[in-house]
Amino acid sequence: MPRTCSICRHPDRAAIDRALVAGDAYRTIAQRTGTSATALHRHRADHIPVKLARADAATQTADASDLLTEVRALRRKAYSLLLKAEAAGDIRTALAGVREARACLELLGEMEGEIDRRPIVNVLVAPEWVAVRSALMAALLPYPEARAAVAGRLVALEART
Repeated sequence: MPRTCSICRHPDRAAIDRALVAGDAYRTIAQRTGTSATALHRHRADHIPVKLARADAATQTADASDLLTEVRALRRKAYSLLLKAEAAGDIRTALAGVREARACLELLGEMEGEIDRRPIVNVLVAPEWVAVRSALMAALLPYPEARAAVAGRLVALEART
């Protein structure tokens, strides 16, 4: 059965982890905490990256949640101002409110993955693919059976998309 990390069991583990992440010297930490520099080195190599990755993921999730909350608040504010402008009969301001509300909705859609603005590339119509396909078919002219087999496979592949 493998030994448990002595640093992980140490009563001052949180302080040791902070010192390791801060880049304090192993010798300094070891003297201060009554541990060995070797154990600190092993702990940093084996356990700190995992802990940092989890902390980073948690921070990113919290940041995304905060941003989403702010965008939702902006959407509510845009709707509120739009309704006030409509009630006041201010058509120009109401139209500006509609544009802002739409922008908020688009942003929320992108953030929540409902709208994807990444370009879609159809390689089947790309000039490079057309040139490769033509060159391949020309090279297979002396081999009619191979040419027919390759053409059949290409047609099947292209039909799947």
